[in-house]
Amino acid sequence: MIAREKTAKMTVKERKKVAELLEMEAKIQKLWSDAKVFEMDASSDKSEPKYMANIPYAYMNGRLHLGHSFTISKTEFAIGFQRLLGKRCLFPFGLHCTGMPIKVCADKLKREIEEFGYPPHFPDDDNDSKMPTEEDSVIDEIIKDKSKGKKSKAVAKTGGAKYQWQIMKMLGLDDSEIIKFADASHWLDYFPQLCISDVQKMGLKIDWRRTFITTDRNPYYDSFVCWQFRKLREAKKIDFGKRYTVYSPGDGQPCMDHDRLTGEGAGPQEYTLIKLKILEPLPEFLAKCGKNVFLVAATLRPETMYGQTNCFIHPDIEYCAFYAGQKGNEVFVATKRAARNMSYQEMTAENGKIRFVDGAEKILGKQLLGLALKSPLTKYDRIYSLPMLTIKDDKGTGIVTSVPSDSPDDYAALMDLKRKKPLREKFNIKDEMVLPYEPIPVLKIPEYGEMAAVYLCQKMKIESQNDRDKLAEAKKEVYLKGFYDGVMVTGKYAGQKTAEVKKEIREELITSGEAALFVEPEKKVISRSGDECVVALCDQWYLNYGDEEWKKEAKKALAQLNTYTEDVRRNLDATIDWLHEYACCRSYGLGSRLPWDPQYLIESLSDSTIYNAYYTVAHLLQGGTIDGSVIGPAGIKASDMVDDCWDYIFLNKPYNAKTMPVQESQLAICRKEFLYWYPVDMRASGKDLLQNHLAYYLFNHVAIWKDQPELWPRSIRANGHLLLNNEKMSKQTGNFLTLSETVELFSADGMRISLADAGDYVEDANFVYDMADAAVLRLYNLLVWSREMVALREQNSLRSGQKFTFADQVFDNEMNSAIQKTFDSYEQTLFKEALKHGFFEYQSYRDKYREHCGGDTEMHVDMVFKWIETQAIILSPICPHVSEQIWQILGKDGFIVCAKWPVTPPADDLITKKAEFMDDAIRDFRLRLKNHMNLKQKKSKDTNPPSEAVIYFAEEYPSWQKEVLGLLNQCYQEGNGELPDNKEISRRLGAIESLKKFMKKTMPFVQLMRENLAIHGESALDIACQFDQKEVLEQNLDYILSTLDLESVTITDVRGVVPANVVEMTCPGKPIIMYKEQEPGITITFRNVDPCSGLFDIEIPIINGDTVAVIIRRLKRISKDIKPKQTISLWRYLDPLGGDRKLIQLKNPLENNERIPDSSQFKVDIQSGKVCLQNNGNKFYLGNTIINMINSYRSLSVCCKIRNT
Repeated sequence: MIAREKTAKMTVKERKKVAELLEMEAKIQKLWSDAKVFEMDASSDKSEPKYMANIPYAYMNGRLHLGHSFTISKTEFAIGFQRLLGKRCLFPFGLHCTGMPIKVCADKLKREIEEFGYPPHFPDDDNDSKMPTEEDSVIDEIIKDKSKGKKSKAVAKTGGAKYQWQIMKMLGLDDSEIIKFADASHWLDYFPQLCISDVQKMGLKIDWRRTFITTDRNPYYDSFVCWQFRKLREAKKIDFGKRYTVYSPGDGQPCMDHDRLTGEGAGPQEYTLIKLKILEPLPEFLAKCGKNVFLVAATLRPETMYGQTNCFIHPDIEYCAFYAGQKGNEVFVATKRAARNMSYQEMTAENGKIRFVDGAEKILGKQLLGLALKSPLTKYDRIYSLPMLTIKDDKGTGIVTSVPSDSPDDYAALMDLKRKKPLREKFNIKDEMVLPYEPIPVLKIPEYGEMAAVYLCQKMKIESQNDRDKLAEAKKEVYLKGFYDGVMVTGKYAGQKTAEVKKEIREELITSGEAALFVEPEKKVISRSGDECVVALCDQWYLNYGDEEWKKEAKKALAQLNTYTEDVRRNLDATIDWLHEYACCRSYGLGSRLPWDPQYLIESLSDSTIYNAYYTVAHLLQGGTIDGSVIGPAGIKASDMVDDCWDYIFLNKPYNAKTMPVQESQLAICRKEFLYWYPVDMRASGKDLLQNHLAYYLFNHVAIWKDQPELWPRSIRANGHLLLNNEKMSKQTGNFLTLSETVELFSADGMRISLADAGDYVEDANFVYDMADAAVLRLYNLLVWSREMVALREQNSLRSGQKFTFADQVFDNEMNSAIQKTFDSYEQTLFKEALKHGFFEYQSYRDKYREHCGGDTEMHVDMVFKWIETQAIILSPICPHVSEQIWQILGKDGFIVCAKWPVTPPADDLITKKAEFMDDAIRDFRLRLKNHMNLKQKKSKDTNPPSEAVIYFAEEYPSWQKEVLGLLNQCYQEGNGELPDNKEISRRLGAIESLKKFMKKTMPFVQLMRENLAIHGESALDIACQFDQKEVLEQNLDYILSTLDLESVTITDVRGVVPANVVEMTCPGKPIIMYKEQEPGITITFRNVDPCSGLFDIEIPIINGDTVAVIIRRLKRISKDIKPKQTISLWRYLDPLGGDRKLIQLKNPLENNERIPDSSQFKVDIQSGKVCLQNNGNKFYLGNTIINMINSYRSLSVCCKIRNT
């Protein structure tokens, strides 16, 4: 929908430009495809440099969206750049089908057809369903593993649709097509081909021969994955046993990250389940069970149990009582949600079954208030259950232990009950249940003392438990400091840090039977089938990522890994630390069967760890089919790829004809490919995969290629999420674009340039429509301008020759500098920076050069075509289609994607300084002109701009300024490139006798130099200018006159006779301009006699001393009809008195005139009102009229031809 709305808003003209770009891109892509330029085989020369990069393969349950293209673009840009360096580059692209999502969706469609018919007719309230949301508690943020992901992607992808049929409709499918998707295998036929088609429109440098789908549908990949798992088992990396894992009771299997609708990244969270025994007399509905009954409270902080004063229950939450223990010999009271979790953790007699106490399946919290309890560790013999209104039933057990000395929430709630008798009476709480109980010191926290919660509540003026924002802030502060810095002040562990004794206290409580271990998901997890998950104690095959030796090896791989940013390194390091046992199989979904236990399928994050190795041989095994249904060029059957064959290819095992049913020559080809391309040089990925896939990627590489660090990954580049127009992409909100829609809207290169500009590294990036629209216009105009320049070159209309102007030299130097900066940015994979230097700034340099030259035709042909060629090359990694088209426009051989990076000399620092000098000077001149006009208008309301100016420059500073600079240079060297503060500088300057009479001026001068230093670096402290300022100003005189709209400028050294204030303001490298008003003159008529020019007589003042060049500039200033590029010549009448009265001849309009030489000077006598011309000692009276011819002879000849015709 968003794509259609955007298309509707585009003008016909904009749409036409996009259409032209799309047509051009399709032709370029066909040329690449026909030439097979991106199909890369291993070189026979092992020393030939190579570069292999890829991304985690996308999942094939829908079309790729703009977020996919963002990650893809990082690899694409890197590959494009590395090709320019002359490397053999490989960009393979796989298609992931393993896991639950496809199977879940197919089964949903089946159920919907069974329930609602075909085509299905859904209930009217189908749009009222709300997707689940996710929340994190304050304490979770502190205690849980920091490196785990928080957000789920599945919710955004569904677009809020309740039924799978509706989701398929949103993909543009009709009913007759959708019904086919009830068969999971159809997904593997449909979406992979669609994905390939969409990605090809982006113009990627992918070797499509190596593309494959996963699962046992592909026999070659299936064989590879089974080999991998047998190797892991041989290496004792896979074990079997009971482990806590996030589990979907509805699906009957563990629920891994890729199987989740919400809760992606959430793992099992361990709690200590404190058993608070209910003392006599028990309520009747509990007493009849005849067993010990416990309120059970889940806590993450068992060490604080010494400070319990009560427990809290929400009056309105629904609880239940159920039999606990293998023999059901105890009764626990908790929420049903908690009871459900416990039933899968061997805490009930039958796994997954809850046996409720008769009549106690539903208990309102208010029925449990005022109970006397016996709790472990607290000094009180009995405590009571009290009301708290902020408890939630979606976390823990709904019952909370109260430690008011350490918990601001607990303190505030207890104080409310102590202070407010009506509140106690409302819930039938007697005074003796509350009033005698005071906070008990448990921890000593630096700054907060032994009663941290009390201290902070008083400090923050928290009045009650309703001050929720303040309480959340106080809670976070206390828990954070207490968790890391708290010291026990009570019990047997007094004096020790809480972090050190937490586990011991928990184990003691569990061993004594006063507590139990309780585990639940860190946050709500919903499987893709819609089931709320629990944590279950399951028999399962698991990868033992908790093995310390394996962790050490993974850390070695990380140590040699280029992560591009420290954030990524820290994240991977933390993930390696916290990773433990990970369930690697499931019983439902698609995938490869676990070789030794085929009732299980290998799950999706476990079959996708070393498949980069499979890329190296996929094109040889699979015969151009993504499912491996055709035998490939190597001539090897999938059934023949036994483990020994894989060992030969990947582990360098010697050939054995008895155990390898494939000829060695066939396997040798595969081994050659692997050894040439491996390891992976760069793997680009979204940052959300750092906590799982990318960490597993390191673990599995060090396990399979043990002690072979040369085959371990070389770099991982993580990027942030992609926003669309500053908002999160989501089908629910409509702020969503697929890859194909984006290409259709902005063209491939328009999209690619916007992806590059969106952002780099792990910060979230932003794709902006306005940027994409502007990119389309820029690229279109670049093609148009390139064609125009080729046409001008063919007409010899561009300036040529061996003489290069100042503007030429500066432009050439700016190109060299930008090319180097662009190279450095590409090398660091900073593509936004590369775009900045290699496109935006590069174009601004061209535009500035064109302005300095005075138009296209005044630019030097060598500079123009150096710019076009280098622009095409350095932009080609990001915009290859436009660059390739320019390559063709230039008539170059081959493809630009096979070209080499331009070789240019380093930037000349002196030319750079001269260019900066001129840029700063022009900027200052314009500012002074604006101030001059503002002041002039205030005084006299005169709006006529000045026509003359004097530019003053200084070769060196005055003597006192030299002394100041000498000291600043000394301070700069002493400070290793930094100046001390102004107070220290002032003190040292005050000690110099010769400067005492200038003290009022020294510090303002110091401040000016400090500012210049920040802008220009150390050269700002130079005592003299490094180049001839007058020469540079004279070389740019025409540009100065043009840009300031002046007729004449005088350049003067301040060492001459100049005003004192000018001397003070002028310093080396900082010229000053003073504008002058036009002197009085005599007005005469300038007549154009060209009948085809369309120009009429104009009166212009002549001032004494004017030159021909000054008069021509004045004529152009006054007559805006004269174009800047047009040339003008001046002619005088041979008869100054009567010549202008004679009839002008059409064929020869200048027969009564003589051209005025450029060296002539005009002399004006104001008193007589006469204007004379002086040249070579001769003097001529001009009369009242002068002839001006504009492009005279060319226009005259054209005009005559027209009239003769």
